[in-house]
Amino acid sequence: MHSETILSVENISKQYRLGQVGTGTISHDLNRWWSKIRGKEDPYLKVGDVNDRSTKAESDYVWALKDINFEVKRGEVLGIIGKNGAGKSTLLKILSKVTAPTTGTIKSKGRIASLLEVGTGFHPELTGRENIYLNGAILGMTKKEIASKIDAIIEFSGCERYIDTPTKRYSSGMTVRLAFAVAAFLEPEILIVDEVLAVGDAEFQKKALGKMQDISQQGGRTVLFVSHNMAAVKSLCTRGLLIENGNIVDSGAIDDMISQYLDSGKKNSIYHENTLYDLQEFSLLNTQSVKVKSISNGEDFCIAVKLKIKEDNPDIGFCIALYNDRNELITAINTYHVNEEIQALRAGVYNFYIKIDKYILNTGIYSINFHINDSQGKLFNLIEDVLRMNVYDNGVRRGNKYSGDWPGKVSLVPKIEIYENN
Repeated sequence: MHSETILSVENISKQYRLGQVGTGTISHDLNRWWSKIRGKEDPYLKVGDVNDRSTKAESDYVWALKDINFEVKRGEVLGIIGKNGAGKSTLLKILSKVTAPTTGTIKSKGRIASLLEVGTGFHPELTGRENIYLNGAILGMTKKEIASKIDAIIEFSGCERYIDTPTKRYSSGMTVRLAFAVAAFLEPEILIVDEVLAVGDAEFQKKALGKMQDISQQGGRTVLFVSHNMAAVKSLCTRGLLIENGNIVDSGAIDDMISQYLDSGKKNSIYHENTLYDLQEFSLLNTQSVKVKSISNGEDFCIAVKLKIKEDNPDIGFCIALYNDRNELITAINTYHVNEEIQALRAGVYNFYIKIDKYILNTGIYSINFHINDSQGKLFNLIEDVLRMNVYDNGVRRGNKYSGDWPGKVSLVPKIEIYENN
């Protein structure tokens, strides 16, 4: 392992038998045992379906992960992204030694602390304070080392009033607060954080993301971060792994991985032919007119639409419907007010640019539906998910104090007029 490499994963695979604990039958156990004593390969490693939750199983065995290889350097923040069921949490459990890989090896330098599920590593009958000492001991810390940091842990968690109460009486949010504080302040060389932070409230998520930035940038420690919140991944991570069906599809700069992830969720091709028009392009442009999939909420941007009009005076218009990641309609931009212009167009190819001011959209993933309609509103065609975009916060709005999520569905900066009374 290279001197700068703190974590090396080599040919990691994980196989499960569907619907069973273990192999499920004595005959399977005997076959594995007989192969092992003869020095043969496990016979069930040769079978198994790909980890695709949307397909019907053809085998009792499934590869949750298959031939995973990557390295992480000291001080790097690695984002692991993918759809639900892609294998992200399984990978983190293997790295945290919660479960063992079926094949492959992991090499690491230093302590690993993980926050995978609400209450991971906490004993419900112990108080919050006692669980801090328990988790510290598990991480290899001495009682003196833990005692020197316990006040900072309690303060950061915001659970001081309940710190001497058994954690079985904590809410899930309180448990996550305390568990993250323990994992972060006991200074592991590698911190592994799953989507569990989403359980916390908005204020705590900001604190947690800020703390992870401090851990990597100032402490030189390594963070592995799994989240479906692309704004958080964008603000925190420098490099990404894209996982699909238990395989690493690609790895590289986090912007490129987010772009691929957003593209993988699109339902339809943007190209659709019609007797009146042909949609030739639909893209997101930044202020330099470069096509992007991620945009800062502090930057003006533009939606570019390229239409081929096939007949003179087509009597059509279009609508751009913007939805957030909860499938809530945020806004619908339509061309009714310029329909007369579009009605009068002659046959040809036209570029339309819809300009959006900065600080209108809040952070998060947005999907766009594209409607073609006539001047009376009659719908000719609807193209769902024509484009997905990620809006992230660059921190400028708040004086570079913090880069992360901001509450609310939209993000507005008002113009405030101040008059002095004489």
